[in-house]
Amino acid sequence: MLYRLYIDESGDHTYRNLTDISRRYLCLMGCIVESQYYESSFNPDLIALKQRHFGDFLNQGQPVILHRSDIINKRGPFKILNDSDREQAFNDDLLLFLKYHKYTLIAVVIDKSNHASRYGQAAFHPYHYCLTVMLERYCSFLRYYGGHGDVVVETRGKVEDQQLRAVYKYFYTVGTRYISRGSVQAVLTSNSIKLQPKTAQIAGLEIADILAHPCRQGILREKNIVGALGPGFGLQVWQCVKSKFNRRQGDGRVLGYGHVFLG
Repeated sequence: MLYRLYIDESGDHTYRNLTDISRRYLCLMGCIVESQYYESSFNPDLIALKQRHFGDFLNQGQPVILHRSDIINKRGPFKILNDSDREQAFNDDLLLFLKYHKYTLIAVVIDKSNHASRYGQAAFHPYHYCLTVMLERYCSFLRYYGGHGDVVVETRGKVEDQQLRAVYKYFYTVGTRYISRGSVQAVLTSNSIKLQPKTAQIAGLEIADILAHPCRQGILREKNIVGALGPGFGLQVWQCVKSKFNRRQGDGRVLGYGHVFLG
């Protein structure tokens, strides 16, 4: 079977302003979808969801791209969500999509403050470190299920994209201390990472975008780093997708498999 890993992030990759808890933790959110299922169900159903709620914009040729910050701030096509009934209908529909579709999640969260304090000038680039750790889990997932797959990430800027390509290429060519290059190359179908802009309207990337922040907050809550999550939509999303995380076969352990925390 062929799979694709879609990746987005919550937080930033810099080591600036780490006393601000909203900047201290970076989360890389990965959503794995089997490719045939993606084409037959996942993607068409997300298109249909958009048509149900934002058909007027789509019929005028205006794109509707699910982006968490635009939804929260009700920008662009999401300004119709200022109507509380339409907002509730959209939220309910999105939660049903998240609940009933088949996909597997991997979230890698790094405490940039602790990492910088521990390693100083030798500290890893946070995004690249999280990406490598996620790719290790993805390869293990593919190996366990006898599958093959590739990786898609949203473009981040010219320099950042070049760096991402180099990090992925190194992983594919060399492997890591935990997974050999032979094991990597046996399951990954491409020696290069695929980069797509937000305007490409990639359903997997849109869902990864929607999930990144709620899942980061949910994981931080489980580690008692932040307080109880408020009763808002983010909590509903977190509760809805908790069962979707990658886990160790046999005992169902999620920590280290679906939730990875780098201190």
